[in-house]
Parts: sequence; C-alpha cells; structure tokens
Amino acid sequence: MLHLKPDIPAGADAAPVLVDGFCRQIRYLRLSVTDRCDMRCLYCMAEHATFAPRRELLSLEELYRLAAIFIRRGIRKIRLTGGEPLVRKDVMRLVADLSPHLADGSLDELTLTTNGSQLKRFAGDLVSAGVRRVNVSLDTLDACRYAAITRWGRLERVMEGIDAAQAAGLHVKLNAVAVKGQIETEVDSLIAFAHGRGMDLTLIEEMPFGDTGRNGPGSFLSLQELRNSLAERWTLVPVLDRTSGPARYVRVAETGGRLGFITPLSCDFCAGCDRLRVGSTGQLYTCMGHEEPVSLRDVLRANPEDDRQVEQLISRAVMGKPRGHGFGMDGGGALKRPMSALGG
Repeated sequence: MLHLKPDIPAGADAAPVLVDGFCRQIRYLRLSVTDRCDMRCLYCMAEHATFAPRRELLSLEELYRLAAIFIRRGIRKIRLTGGEPLVRKDVMRLVADLSPHLADGSLDELTLTTNGSQLKRFAGDLVSAGVRRVNVSLDTLDACRYAAITRWGRLERVMEGIDAAQAAGLHVKLNAVAVKGQIETEVDSLIAFAHGRGMDLTLIEEMPFGDTGRNGPGSFLSLQELRNSLAERWTLVPVLDRTSGPARYVRVAETGGRLGFITPLSCDFCAGCDRLRVGSTGQLYTCMGHEEPVSLRDVLRANPEDDRQVEQLISRAVMGKPRGHGFGMDGGGALKRPMSALGG
C-alpha cells in the first residue's frame, strides 16, 4: 500500500484539542471526498447538477493530510461522505491510510455514508481497513419508487450492497429522509425490513438545501408528527442509546430494533454539536446550516511541508462556530448549495 503521508509524529497527543466559543469540544469530522454521485436523489441534487472542476477537488493526499491534522487536534471520529464517497477513484487508498490511526488508538472510528450502490464491490476492503459500520441511504423498498426518488438508482444494486456489507461483517444502519407524501406510506415496511435484518433505521427531516426541485415547506414533514402517527401502530420505548450523531432513539417493542429520529428543524439539537464538515474542495464548515465556510485548500497547497497555517485557520474557524443553524420549519434559512456539496 502506498502511504499518502507519514503518520502523525510522536508527541502529537500534546496538541491542543479544538474547543469552540461555547465550550464544545470538537470530536467528529465529516469529510467529503467528492461532490459526484451516481444517483440524483430529489432532495439532494438537481438531475443535471454542476460539479466543481476536478482541479479544485482535494487530492487523496490532501484529504489525508487534513484528516491527520484534525486527528492531531482531537478528532476521534471521521465519517467519509460525498456525493457518493465510493465513486471517488482510488478512495480505498485514503481509507487504508487512515486505518493505522484506528490501530494505534488515535482515532476511535472511521465510517462512511453511502447510497449502497458500490458496497458489493468494496465491503470486504472496508472491513479489512478497520471500518466497522456504514450508513446506507434508503427511502423505499419499492423498485419503481426508488428509481423515481433517485432518478438514476437501481434498488437491486443497493440490496446486493447491503447483503455484501452484512456478509462481510459491517454493521449497517439505514437512513431515510422523511419527505412529506412519501415516507408515510414507506415507514412501516422500512421498520420491518431494517429490524428484520438486525439494522437500525434512522428517519431524517428534510432540510432546506439548494434548488433540487424538492426542497421547501411543501415537502417538509415534522418527525414529531410522524412519531405520533407511528405510536398508534407501534410501541415506541425511549432509550438512552446515543451515537456520536444527533439521532435520538426509541426501541420498537414489536421488533426489538432501534428507530432513530434526526430533527434539525422541529427539535433543535445544536446545543451539543461537536461536529465539523469539510467539503471536497477544502471548504471548512463549522455548521451545516451556514454559508460562511473557511477555505483550507489554498493554504494547504501553499504550505506543503508546514501545517501551522492550516491549523491556525481551523482554530479560528472553530472559535467562530455558531451556536446553531438558521433553518426554519417554514423553509426559512434555505441554503444555496445542494446537500451533495457537503454530504449532509
């Protein structure tokens, strides 16, 4: 395996951790490796999306270098996102080079969010690199509806990917976006499918991202409303289980499985946010719901052997991390960028 950059040097554990102006320690980085995708989900991007020129994308070496800087500064979990991360050429080089940080304890978890289309190909390699779980986006079990929601996707490929992931030993969690007029007829079958296969299911409120043809108050559904409806058919038992993400869980008594709710609009979870996001072009977002990123790419490229200026940029950006997002349930606070530009 060709290593992209040397491991973090000895003594790196003495580097100061990242703490924002509200005394929140930053432990979780969502790192987008590409803005490309092999699907065009209605709530995520336009069918004829415009992507960043390839020269503007961070190289795999640059992505690793940034990840190593963040690990040195106290990041304990990295989630690779996209677009679709597994369509990035040679992305497994990056996964393999992050793997030693799992082995030496400087990183607690390396995971990714995927649409599942490439999992059949990569599941075994992910496990070999130390990845233990993945999130798969799946909004329906109906092949025709799936094709309509994703525009280009094929449900059978995703099901083959889930099969391969579980066979390889990956823990799979399903994510479904709660689009009004769709999820209401899908959610019961998704619960039964996920829990029947030993998978968690997490429902996510649709957020007002760029113009994809779906975003806006007309397609927003409060998960509290959906939860109330589910409680009429299922026995939902609150649990204290938490991951490093924003989901709040219940256990469904009839299935024994966990059901999560991510409610950025109807129930603000920002107070405990410990996350940063870096886009595939090197834009650092301290909050998903704000449009003022800090560009790390040019400084990274201008100082190929010295990380100090990049670290200073990151530290200043983290100190300016807002208390919370500006999204509103009425569609207020909508962003210009599509979800695919940052991986959600």
